[in-house]
Amino acid sequence: MAEPEFHHVPVLPEAVIEGLNIQPGGRYLDATAGGGGHSRLILEAEPTVSLVAVDQDAAAIAATQANLAEFGDGEAPAERQRVAYWHGNFAEFKPTGNPFSGILADLGVSSVQLDLGDRGFSFRQSAPLDMRMDPRQDLTAADIVNYWDETDLANVIYTYGEERLSRRIARKIVDQRPWQTTTDLAEAIAYCVPRSYRYGRIHPATRTFQALRIAVNRELEALETLLKAAPRWLAPGGRLVIISFHSLEDRLVKHTLKNSPELKVITKKPMVATEDEISQNPRARSAKLRVAERREAL
Repeated sequence: MAEPEFHHVPVLPEAVIEGLNIQPGGRYLDATAGGGGHSRLILEAEPTVSLVAVDQDAAAIAATQANLAEFGDGEAPAERQRVAYWHGNFAEFKPTGNPFSGILADLGVSSVQLDLGDRGFSFRQSAPLDMRMDPRQDLTAADIVNYWDETDLANVIYTYGEERLSRRIARKIVDQRPWQTTTDLAEAIAYCVPRSYRYGRIHPATRTFQALRIAVNRELEALETLLKAAPRWLAPGGRLVIISFHSLEDRLVKHTLKNSPELKVITKKPMVATEDEISQNPRARSAKLRVAERREAL
């Protein structure tokens, strides 16, 4: 079966543009470019803005470059270049040049990454236990489930997956090592939990897979780094827009924005998708968007 094309249907598109408060001549950072969906919206919102597109997934960067080729393909004169690209984790990004007028981060895993057969993010099809957003890094999900201590494994599943049966699941994982594929692991998890839990609203392996993905990619540590650095990257009055998809991310964003002396919170409550958008893009169902603004004077 052919792999899906890496494209990006941007969630909360109107809320993103409203939250960023696009300014003529502004410079913007899309810290999670994906296939370039949000980047395109920013560039189309105002013909004089420029943008830096960042992603740690090489396939996403390539897709973004193809999607945004009309805004400068690397061979056009410098004055016609409206977009630049950087391949890497946003936590390691070191901006140069003028401060940004706005920063966007659309967190989590994309629907394309979930569907890519060899990436191991999903148990909908059999794949190696990988889960790396950047294949250049060393740690994989297979390393965690096959070599980590049972207590450490249970703690990761409980903390990052908010899974109340973490100890039972960790014990099953350790007892039946080694693990090779996503489907084998998901099936074993499903049959080690109570029958009532097995047939609940979500698959019983969902929270464990979320936990493994977060641990492999150090997602919360990267988010903490971004939230700490972003105010220094923004010009006074510049906006920070964060889209999160689960409670761990949203709590971290909410409390960090609220407690930052450099930022003024714009959204007292998170912005969420309308029913119309959810019907068109089911991924938007769990999206929460928060906005903060860099204070004029610190």
